[in-house]
Amino acid sequence: MHPTILIVPGLRDHVAEHWQTLLEAKLTNAASVPPLEQDKLSCAARVAAIDEVYGRIKGPVILVAHSAGVMIAVHWARQYRRRIHGALLATPPDFETPLPAGHTTQDELACNGWLPIPRQALPFPSIVAASRNDPLARFDRVTEMAADWGSRLVDLGEVGHLNPSAGFGEWPAAEELVRELC
Repeated sequence: MHPTILIVPGLRDHVAEHWQTLLEAKLTNAASVPPLEQDKLSCAARVAAIDEVYGRIKGPVILVAHSAGVMIAVHWARQYRRRIHGALLATPPDFETPLPAGHTTQDELACNGWLPIPRQALPFPSIVAASRNDPLARFDRVTEMAADWGSRLVDLGEVGHLNPSAGFGEWPAAEELVRELC
């Protein structure tokens, strides 16, 4: 049985031209965490949303998370300890360091349950894909997170935040990394 690919988007949810949205459309075995109607900044609500979708999937699951979706996934893994085949964790933000202007503040993150970043080893194989020039996390901080989580680190080079504003719609490497987790 092929694993179901469970897409975990970040705080901006589903963006039509985002690589996660495009990947989901290409796959026949994909599911996605839907956008929240309320409590959009609540980490607990987003963690519960992953678990709700996970509960409807039969068979093995591979998480494909991006940005804050990575943080949602690691909070979920710590809280629920569900059986997962693997996870691709792309460009996690460093919520413990102030983000650039226009992004969520540390006070907002703390009040909504995002801090501290879980640092326990993940109970499943994982790959962290990191950018050397991500405006939301320094490469050395992402390297530390990957080591703490027991993840294999993939250095993507300078790809910004690996989103449409950084020039990424399609990201073919995502499919390769997911195949590796299969």
